[in-house]
Amino acid sequence: MLRLNLLKDGISAAAIVKVNEKAISTLLQKCSFTSTTYNGPSYEKILELRKQFVTPSAIPFYRKPLLIHKGEMQFLYDHKGVKYLDMFAGIVTVSVGHCHPKVNAALEEQIKTLWHTTCIYMHPKVFEYSEKLASKLPGDLKVVYLTNSGSEANDLAILMSRLFTKNYDILTFKNAYHGGSTSTMGLTAQSTWHYPVPGLKNGIHHVMNPDPYTGIWGGSNCRDSPVQTNRKCDCTQGKCLAEDNYINQLESEFKYSLPRGKLAALFAESIQGVGGSVQFPRNYLKRAAEIVRAGGGLIVSDEVQTGFGRTGENYWGFENHGIVPDIVTMAKGIGNGFPLGAVVTTQKIAQVMTEAVHFNTFGGNPMACAVGKAVLDVIDEEKLQQNALDVGTYLLKGFEILREKYDIIGDVRGKVRFKVFLL
Repeated sequence: MLRLNLLKDGISAAAIVKVNEKAISTLLQKCSFTSTTYNGPSYEKILELRKQFVTPSAIPFYRKPLLIHKGEMQFLYDHKGVKYLDMFAGIVTVSVGHCHPKVNAALEEQIKTLWHTTCIYMHPKVFEYSEKLASKLPGDLKVVYLTNSGSEANDLAILMSRLFTKNYDILTFKNAYHGGSTSTMGLTAQSTWHYPVPGLKNGIHHVMNPDPYTGIWGGSNCRDSPVQTNRKCDCTQGKCLAEDNYINQLESEFKYSLPRGKLAALFAESIQGVGGSVQFPRNYLKRAAEIVRAGGGLIVSDEVQTGFGRTGENYWGFENHGIVPDIVTMAKGIGNGFPLGAVVTTQKIAQVMTEAVHFNTFGGNPMACAVGKAVLDVIDEEKLQQNALDVGTYLLKGFEILREKYDIIGDVRGKVRFKVFLL
């Protein structure tokens, strides 16, 4: 998972690493699909329909938005047949490629067999998939609750943590993003995602964001990354002063803001996604987890953007911090674009949901489970976690060279393990 952060007078731009042209040509040709002719409404008609019938809050990228017609693995085609290399993956969602043949085949087979039945009846796919997904998680994280999105998953995690601990207050970080539902909007701590309505933040506290680049403390020795910020700091080898200072700020939240220090949960992204791929000081989350658990709270790891091998070294982002959460939420890449999310927790915590009736009409439907299982297979079979490690490191080191050359580049962020590549 990586981000090239470009900061200068509000300018946003894209930087390109100059690589071997033959390699790029091979990459662009490595696809057996062919684009089909677009027969839909004209570009102008689409703009008219969008303005008239689609919510105005759905703002497309670019002054002249792309009209995407077809996808095939790493490529997208617009209505004119122009081919694009997709480096955004549908808001970091298409984890194994557009229309991957194995995923397509799994969905097609399931569509011909059974579209839908709720979890009050049994169908084999939900059990097969839940077992396979749980096998990817450590310890007692073996109970799966399937949803349709990350917002739903985080919403359910709020409920679970409050029911289990009998506490109400929840901590999350400033600059975090955890969803767009009414409750998860309260967890989210970015003003661009907030509406002026009461009740969004009931019992939710946004603590100081431990950002080594833009925060009060931090610098060139703080992050677990092959590329460090070029901001100066007083940290020494094996001793991060920024980590200590941010931990002190977290402890002050227990002292001054929480009722007698009681807490339901800390929600944390392993790397902040929508907030700009922000990485915390190396041992911060591990120490934070100890403080939270001492206060009776649970650790909820939001793996919507960092899970499924995307950080390269580990399958889950929380593993990079040396912790095992109590609840893990996931979505986006879990279904490669198909509506699918999940909450995974322990048997003990999951038991609290039996205090009332609670189920999700579409969560765990046969089609979603077939897709999810195929996605897990493809990640393993095509060694995509290793690919994230190799390609991610290559890009990070290339972007680091560009940062030293261009003042417009403020920071290069990403979590992959050290490896040397020659550009």
